[in-house]
Amino acid sequence: MMKIKAAILWAQGAPLSVEEAELEAPHAGEVLVEVKAAGVCHSDLHPARGDWPMRTPLALGHEGAGVVREVGADVTRVRVGDHVVFCWAPPCGVCPLCLAGRPVLCDRLARTTFRNRLPSGGTRLRARGQDVAHFDSTACFADFAVVAEEGAIPVPTDVPFEVLATLGCAVVTGVGAVMNAARVERGASVAVIGAGGVGLNVVQGAVLAGCERIIAVDLQPAPLQLAREFGATHTIAASETDAVAIIRELTDGRGADYIFDTVGTDATVVQALESACKGGAVVLTGLARTDAQAPLKLFPFVMQEKRLIGSVYGSGRPLEDIPRLITRYQAGELKLRELVVRTYQLADINEALAALAAGAGARGIIRW
Repeated sequence: MMKIKAAILWAQGAPLSVEEAELEAPHAGEVLVEVKAAGVCHSDLHPARGDWPMRTPLALGHEGAGVVREVGADVTRVRVGDHVVFCWAPPCGVCPLCLAGRPVLCDRLARTTFRNRLPSGGTRLRARGQDVAHFDSTACFADFAVVAEEGAIPVPTDVPFEVLATLGCAVVTGVGAVMNAARVERGASVAVIGAGGVGLNVVQGAVLAGCERIIAVDLQPAPLQLAREFGATHTIAASETDAVAIIRELTDGRGADYIFDTVGTDATVVQALESACKGGAVVLTGLARTDAQAPLKLFPFVMQEKRLIGSVYGSGRPLEDIPRLITRYQAGELKLRELVVRTYQLADINEALAALAAGAGARGIIRW
């Protein structure tokens, strides 16, 4: 056992506690990673607030990067000293969905990642004499993390950790929603509801796809300013105006070809469906609560042949997509460093979550 510092959620709705924990050495097929940077995502905020019911104690953190310090038996994908980005959905590679090229829907995830267990079973963390679960099989709000080897993607060593921090969730989710889930064509019009970490990367994906109009919608001014910097052609302050009407006005009365809802409330889903043109698609990436439902007006949905698409983790192959995204960054086609607008120490994790909840925009990261 090694002593580490970890941010642990002991009760939903209570602040995280940064304290000493014990981390067991990696088992077969696992690796020990020294965490160097971790993004603070809404998927960490939701279990902390109780939006997603989960058993505690739970060590949060699922988006980040670090250096491999030890490998367990039978590990072949990574070596000690490799720089890696965490993949919170480590695929088994052998189930029907993995073999069909849809690893983010891997059958194993429901039994492991989504129950906050490592793929090989159980936990390697203990604190206060109790087992502590690994959020999303990652638990990277900590000095060190033990993850499955499929959950550690090797990346170039010359890319700074601040740049790598958000790749494993916000970037691959947002860009992938455009490229993989929607397969947006050049010249299309796109509207993005929610200009946070994922929304900004939807904007980036739309730029990469060659979209003609890219409309960002948010309640706060700071995210909208960032959206413009990331390539949005128009922004809408949803708190002050009728966003649906303005989206239609900006698209010659038709509505946008593609609407991306990165928020996932009943109100935003309805807004998204009303903003889509005939034959248009709504891509839903946001998950505000596990019990969220949205009313669907069936007549216009059917008569206008609109499509509703769910997209998780970019709907692609993260183990391949993340290295490709780094290549795009190195070519100057993707903004990554600019996503990080707030930097914290691990001791300040509750302040980081509060800023996220307040709609501060982009990403805050924990930096070691």
